[in-house]
Order: sequence, then structure tokens, then C-alpha cells
Amino acid sequence: MSAAVQFKAPRIEAALIDLDGTMVDTADDFAAGLNGMLAQLDAEETTREEVMGYVGKGSEHLIRSVLAPRFHAEHVEARFEEALALYQDEYAKINGSYTRLYPNVEAGLAALRDAGIKLACVTNKPYRFAVELLQQYDLARYFEVVLGGDSLAKKKPDPLPMLTACERLGVAPQAAVAIGDSENDALAGRAAGMATLTVPYGYNHGQPVQKIESDGIVASLLDAAKAVAAHNLLT
Repeated sequence: MSAAVQFKAPRIEAALIDLDGTMVDTADDFAAGLNGMLAQLDAEETTREEVMGYVGKGSEHLIRSVLAPRFHAEHVEARFEEALALYQDEYAKINGSYTRLYPNVEAGLAALRDAGIKLACVTNKPYRFAVELLQQYDLARYFEVVLGGDSLAKKKPDPLPMLTACERLGVAPQAAVAIGDSENDALAGRAAGMATLTVPYGYNHGQPVQKIESDGIVASLLDAAKAVAAHNLLT
């Protein structure tokens, strides 16, 4: 069930949607890529459960978080660049191999598009990995704009990706909604001056989604589309 959604925004014209934890469950991909990296660093393997607490703030944060309990602090920074390169190589080999699409994602995207809502995928995942994943699930066709964590000088929770996506879509931020699974998405959306919706099934750095300050929790992207449609009927 979705909590009641009450937008303060005017008519919604665009939706900016997160990828990991919102459209696709990629925790097992992250774990596999990280374990390939850790094996080459002679370090203990990670688990899906550990990784889920780190996802959402970009590759750099993910790698530092995984290295921190396995190396002394000075060694984490000393080996970071090596670890990052190893991780990117390992992730490139398996991107999408262990992922699954969350329920009602494509139905939600189709409903938003059919309602005339412009769509952007705004993720902290590196751009090339994001595009590959969207193409794998035949979702890229829904998005006019895709921004990765390395597309701009700053990533979420900074509002820059949200503002840039709106500019490229030709929509004012106040007429957009940010949809994601974590506080990062809500923080970036609010800082950009747009409405925000949260899905309850992602990662959110291991914290309950009920603690996120957004305009509402929706059970799926299809429910998000229904909330947007209901709002637009009243405006």
C-alpha cells in the first residue's frame, strides 16, 4: 500500500527517477564486483547485506566503506585508487548479471510517459554502467535524459543533477518530482525545489524509509504514476 501523497507543487510535468534500489535491485552485482576487487587486494569478502548499507552515494563512497573495516585508515586512502580501478574493471565484467527488475517498473514508466510526463534517469551510478543496465532491461527508450554520478561535477544529494536534468528536459524544477529509494534522492530533490516520492523496497543506506522527508511513500513506480496522475487532475 502507498501512503497518502499530497504534492505542494503545481502540475507535474517531469519525473526524475533513480536507478539502483528504485528500478533495479543491483545489490548482488555490487557484491560480485566488490568481491572481485577484494580478492585481488587479499581482503575478506563482502556480503549483500553489508553492501546494501553503502549503496546510493556513488562508487567512491561504496569502495571506501568496504575497505574501511578491512584495512587500517591510512591504507584505505593509500590503496583507494588501485581499488577503484580494480572495482570498475570487475564491475564492467558483470554489470547486470545478478540484477532483477523491481515489480511494476516498466508499467510505471509507461504510465508516466503515456500521461505526457517527461522522464530522466538520475543516478549516482557511473554513466556507462547506468546506460548498459537500462538497455539490458529495454528501459532506455523511456528516458530523454540519463545522468550518472560521473556526468557532472557533483552528484546527489547535491541538487546539481536534478537541476541539470530539468534544464535538459525543458521543465522548471517546481514542475518535477524526484522518485527514489533513499534520503539522497529526497535531499537532492528538495534542494532543487521539486516534489519528492520514496519507494520502500530499496537500500536507503540501511535506514528505514519512513525517516525520509518526502511528499510520500509509494509502493512502486506504477503507484507513483497514479499519484502524479491524480494530482494533475486537480490542477
